[in-house]
Amino acid sequence: MTKAPEELRSFRWFGGARTSGQRAFGHRSRMRQLGVEPAEHLGKPLIAILNTWSEMNPCHMHLRERAEQVKRGVLEAGGFPVEFPVATLSESFQKPTPMMYRNLLAMDAEEILRSYPADGAVLMGGCDKTTPALLMGAASAGIPAIYVTAGPMLSGHYRGQRVGSGTDMWKFWDDARAGKIGECELADLECGIARSPGHCMTMGTASTMASMAEALGMQLPYSATWPAVDARRYETAQRAGQRIVSMVESDLTPDKIMTRAAFENAIKVNAAIGGSTNAVIHLLAIAGRLGVPLQLDDFDTLIRDVPTLVNLQPSGKYLMEDFCYAGGLPAVMRELGGLLHPGALTVTGASVGENVAAAPCWNRDVIMALDQPFQAAGTGTAVLRGNLAPDGAVIKQSAASPQLLKHRGRALVFDSPEAYHQVAADPDLDVDEDTVLIIRYCGPKGYPGMPETANVPLPAKLLKRGVKDLVRICDGRMSGTAYGTVVLHVAPEAAVGGPLALVRTGDWITLDVTARTLSLEVPDDELAARRAAWAPPPRLATRGWTWLYTEHVQQADTGCDLDFLIGKSGAQVGRDSH
Repeated sequence: MTKAPEELRSFRWFGGARTSGQRAFGHRSRMRQLGVEPAEHLGKPLIAILNTWSEMNPCHMHLRERAEQVKRGVLEAGGFPVEFPVATLSESFQKPTPMMYRNLLAMDAEEILRSYPADGAVLMGGCDKTTPALLMGAASAGIPAIYVTAGPMLSGHYRGQRVGSGTDMWKFWDDARAGKIGECELADLECGIARSPGHCMTMGTASTMASMAEALGMQLPYSATWPAVDARRYETAQRAGQRIVSMVESDLTPDKIMTRAAFENAIKVNAAIGGSTNAVIHLLAIAGRLGVPLQLDDFDTLIRDVPTLVNLQPSGKYLMEDFCYAGGLPAVMRELGGLLHPGALTVTGASVGENVAAAPCWNRDVIMALDQPFQAAGTGTAVLRGNLAPDGAVIKQSAASPQLLKHRGRALVFDSPEAYHQVAADPDLDVDEDTVLIIRYCGPKGYPGMPETANVPLPAKLLKRGVKDLVRICDGRMSGTAYGTVVLHVAPEAAVGGPLALVRTGDWITLDVTARTLSLEVPDDELAARRAAWAPPPRLATRGWTWLYTEHVQQADTGCDLDFLIGKSGAQVGRDSH
């Protein structure tokens, strides 16, 4: 340990000499109550391990074991580990959507780190919203932190096929609705599509955000891709425990790692891996906590020269195991080369360029070369604007149907996904392959929480005719495992009076992704009349978290954080004489 004990943040709780004050005496006595001897913790960095394990989160069901490996690493490096339970966000089970609780977990993490005698933190998550939430909380708390992700589950298997969670579920579900498969097939799929601990093994939001944490420099190299049950995942957890102690000694805090250069790297990496559109909202929110200038349009302009290199579901055919053993994220970042900022600092204490300089690629069918990419440059997430989305909307080009990227059609409008689901099987539904489905009141305030409901399944009558895709427009989100020509995150949302609220069935809408435009073909005077007649929806809650969230959540184009949480507060507790 190179820091003097009095330089540690935890010194403010425990002091040095036994005569250093009544409060320090009280804190030390409570450590004795816990069975901790003075030599175990006094003068050592106290490392808070924030664990999102729970029995209702299959993505994190193994994190208790991983926490023990982290602790071993902390002890080996001369620190003292303490595990804290924090809110667990499960994409599999939480309603109305775990996105509504991302900011709650961020608050939980921030306040735990600030109010307890933590010198550094190991953040343990993996399921979609846990990664950005923990990074947001650590960014605001301002103490050294390193991320340890849960890792992807093993590849799924179904009747001799390898299948991916989420992505193949949508495909087989469409087959079931079209009458191509029945209950027996679905039962087999149900048992084989998710068969180990870990998050989705497609390039859904969980895999994307794990990759973003590594691209930002907040994870050890290769951490994003080792499968949850691979022995190297155990080793990674142990090394993270060792590394956080060194980070405390060198005062390597999140703001020194997650700089503007780091965010630019992450945005470009997201394009290269065919990552989820949800990364846009989460990266904006993390940057907002640090005061890093980042805007929605950056996600479009920065990727114009970046091709998609990774052939992975939902844009391609492979799964995260294949990506991992082909070389993982370091191989992608090495391939991107001069497109990245190589000098960006990481949790290793070395730069991005140093970390990936020797990263090999073992399978060019999974990770393709920059000059022979899976998809051409500029086919990542596009930002659209127009009178239907004045503050912006996004579309994942790599998961869309090329023939629909320029499209004009009549709107068929629904005020909720539930309203659409009630008629989606109607053989007389007035819809054809040119229809533009509008699903609205699904934004941050409107649903609430901006759920992943934008990629509603196609009408049954079209599926039976062999139609595979429709243009869909929504102020909500789409699962990173999903695919289709879906315009997302329309801002402002309908619930706050955005133009989406004014669309009527039969209106003409034009989508032109190349031109980056989304237009409602209705005269301005008619829109003004509709606006005058529009009334906001009733309030969803008058108390509790839902009220706090809907009163203070920002729009999608700025990251959906709560307005009073923007910026970092730092590690100071405030009055801490007690």
